[in-house]
Amino acid sequence: MMIHEQYPKLYFYRRLVQAKIFIDTHYADPIDLDNIADEAYFSKFHFIRTFKTIYRKTPHQYLITVRIDKAMELLKADFPVSEVCYDVGFESLSSFSRLFKRITSSTASAFVMQQQEIKETMALSPLSFIPACFAEKNGWIKK
Repeated sequence: MMIHEQYPKLYFYRRLVQAKIFIDTHYADPIDLDNIADEAYFSKFHFIRTFKTIYRKTPHQYLITVRIDKAMELLKADFPVSEVCYDVGFESLSSFSRLFKRITSSTASAFVMQQQEIKETMALSPLSFIPACFAEKNGWIKK
């Protein structure tokens, strides 16, 4: 009896995880709520409520977060802002810029400049980016 009661819940969560993985995999594609809800085999409105309950964000908010996180990775790798915008699935530079600033509290170009400064500082003083206990253990610094 207990197994039968748990199975629907497990199946339900698997479908939600499947939708999350769909977003993680297809974030750069022009996907919308209908595509994501279809992936989980839920009605759109039920899916939004359920996804938000589990992940604390609506599917759209989660998609934006994934896109901005991926954009930050690409910007750290020195890709141009305009290229990154389209590579992560945004259709306009202005919406990308607005959302990037809202989520990170920094413009994309300021983020790039900050990353360049960090790289320069690391090149000049690499030991300052390594935990002292680790550096000491390996004989790179002395007590």
